[in-house]
Amino acid sequence: MKKSVLLISMVLAMPALAKAPVEDLGSGSADDRVAKLERILKAKQQTDFDMQRRLDSLQQEVLELRGLAEQQNYQINEMLERQRKLYEEIANLQSAPKPSQSASAAGAAAAVSQPVPSQGQSTPSPSAGAVDATLNETAAYEGAINLVLKERRYDDAITAFRSFVKQYPTSNYSDNANYWLGQLLYNKNELDEARGAFTVVVEKYPDSGKRGDSLVKLGLIAEKKGDKTGAKNLYRKVIQDYANSAAARIAQQQLNAL
Repeated sequence: MKKSVLLISMVLAMPALAKAPVEDLGSGSADDRVAKLERILKAKQQTDFDMQRRLDSLQQEVLELRGLAEQQNYQINEMLERQRKLYEEIANLQSAPKPSQSASAAGAAAAVSQPVPSQGQSTPSPSAGAVDATLNETAAYEGAINLVLKERRYDDAITAFRSFVKQYPTSNYSDNANYWLGQLLYNKNELDEARGAFTVVVEKYPDSGKRGDSLVKLGLIAEKKGDKTGAKNLYRKVIQDYANSAAARIAQQQLNAL
């Protein structure tokens, strides 16, 4: 029985044994060889732990870089949209027909009939409310991002993203906000809540660039929950729907390991 256990231990420790001198394992009593195998296994476990820790650190760095790219893209798109609207307004002013004399008189009469704002008081633009809402939405999203990338206040960021997805459910960045929320909760090992956030991205935003990554995260959560069949199905879906993507490569690696 003891020899069988020893043989199994040697098979499991083959990667580590490959680096160990053969004469060290072949000499000495059976107890000595078992003790040496245990030391090798412990060293391998420590190496695996250190590697996983480095991988987690690299994953966090990638996450932060993606966040910066998203923030910059958002700002660039906002600038381009404002520029486009400005050009349209200029074009409309240049192409607008000059009013006839009677129309001018009617316009003047209508202007006279309107109340004149008092000094220091301006007439609000019809779209001012929409502009303010957009600015508030942008500020809220960027504030939540900065809590992660600049201030590294992850618990506060969770609160901020929760507030954002609740207050702006139809925002163009709701999918990103839900993904960030899921990632932060996943890092805290709050798997059930993280799964809820990733599921929102998958089900509500089929065209989102974060959908493939969210499916991978759902697969990882399924693995941690012991649901290997569910994890495999999720990884296969990523590989099928997002072939040649970074998400598909991660899914393939996880699938191969199961």
